[in-house]
Amino acid sequence: MAAEIPEFAHTPAQAIPSVVNEVRTSFNAQKTKPLEYRLVQLRKLYWGLKDNEAALVEACKQDLGKSSFEAYLTEIDWCKNDIVFVCKSLKEWAKDEKAPDIPWTNAALSPRIRKEPLGCVLIIGAYNFPVQLSIGPMIGAMAAGNTVVLKPSENAPATAAVMKRIVKDYLDPSCYTVVQGAIPETTALLEQKWDKVFYTGSGNVGKIIAKKAAETLTPVTLELGGQNPAIITKNADPRLAARRLLWGKFLNAGQVCTSQNYILIDKEILPAFLAELKKAMAEFYPDGAKASPDYGRIVTQRQFHRLKGMIDNSRGKILIGGTMDERERFIEPTVVIVDDTHDSLIVEESFGPLIPILPVNNLDEAIRIAREVHSTPLGLYPFGTKKETDRILNELRSGGASVNDAYFHASIPTLAFGGVGDSGQGAYRGKASFDCFSHRRSVTTTPGWMESLISIRYPPYKGKLAKFQKMSALTPNFDRNGKVKFSLINYVLTLGSGSAKGAATRFLAVLLAAIAYKQYTERRARL
Repeated sequence: MAAEIPEFAHTPAQAIPSVVNEVRTSFNAQKTKPLEYRLVQLRKLYWGLKDNEAALVEACKQDLGKSSFEAYLTEIDWCKNDIVFVCKSLKEWAKDEKAPDIPWTNAALSPRIRKEPLGCVLIIGAYNFPVQLSIGPMIGAMAAGNTVVLKPSENAPATAAVMKRIVKDYLDPSCYTVVQGAIPETTALLEQKWDKVFYTGSGNVGKIIAKKAAETLTPVTLELGGQNPAIITKNADPRLAARRLLWGKFLNAGQVCTSQNYILIDKEILPAFLAELKKAMAEFYPDGAKASPDYGRIVTQRQFHRLKGMIDNSRGKILIGGTMDERERFIEPTVVIVDDTHDSLIVEESFGPLIPILPVNNLDEAIRIAREVHSTPLGLYPFGTKKETDRILNELRSGGASVNDAYFHASIPTLAFGGVGDSGQGAYRGKASFDCFSHRRSVTTTPGWMESLISIRYPPYKGKLAKFQKMSALTPNFDRNGKVKFSLINYVLTLGSGSAKGAATRFLAVLLAAIAYKQYTERRARL
């Protein structure tokens, strides 16, 4: 029996102000502040996902043709595991931190960092991983003590409807709610005052959201995308590069913001790489991608025609794939050799199963081209020797990188994930999700007995400057040319480490070594 999928229904735009007001009122009432309340709500969310697994699998199938394996791997189990990890870690994360780098003169004020929730937050999800990219940031927002309005993508309506049912049936509706809709409803949401807006999607929409948020100085986290390069040097393993990059474009039918948008490959290794691509294609889908239950579909007709247009407008030569079926929204993984960076397959982020390959003469050329195409992509994927990949990482920027693989860094749920430059701002996942939705509030407490010690700050100031400078001024360890001064006394006192902390560490190491040596010699003497 097929799982029941609720009907997708737009939230009336005129109801949105009252929806937002309710969750804001709950936050102001301190309802989400207690840690135990947050933990209970997160645990309930876990069981909401667990109890609706069949419906979520069916919804992902309807929306994206996503296999049950991918639905569990990248959506359901991802979020369930995240909840378990967060619940185990939350009490430690939420503790006050002792402030670092505090001079002894200020230690009596007990400087510390409190982790405070930001308030009422808006999360706007994406369609390609409709559960993970909606529930994932929501977990972090809940853990940090915020109230949440979730706006899932209307392009994955079945999944959005199931998520609304989960939130409504399992969570406190006065603190967490879902608004459904498209542009009008999102516009109405952005008219409200928020304490944080978290958006995953395209750069063009990200600009609109950032501009609107700027009107009220609302902080935003933007998880965008970019023209992510894979660079394959002549010393790379062609088999591993082919299998791993092909997987990067097969998962979710290539609708992955971190997947490589194009491949720059040394001409010397191109024939071997192409041969390995064909082998991997046959191994992964022996009956072809269309017949495979493991290969997804393009999310909408609009996106299908956009991708088809990119192929039609390309001046490159199709080497593998190219088959399409508009009725099924199917596009076969398609490998195209292109001649220059102005090709339609490179100038735009494909967000689909398209693999343009641009041969280059050497690594210098590859680095130059990658920088010209997009200087701050979301991902970077170098294949080669350690010396070569280290050079690529050193000379090119990106939000994240996976060496000798396709976006493995983005598949680790506890590793901070985010863009740089125009591929996004801010990061989340694991503890970074808690930090993303928290304010690190610096707090001091001044005891009454310190009044005589701090009286130097009160007017009149006559005769106090010299005393203040004597108490607070730091002596530089560098000269006018920026060179560090060598001090034999400091070197001896710090055991050559340059700091008191380093000296203590070295002293402890020497002490432990001396004790171990003493025990060793005593044992030898008894033999």
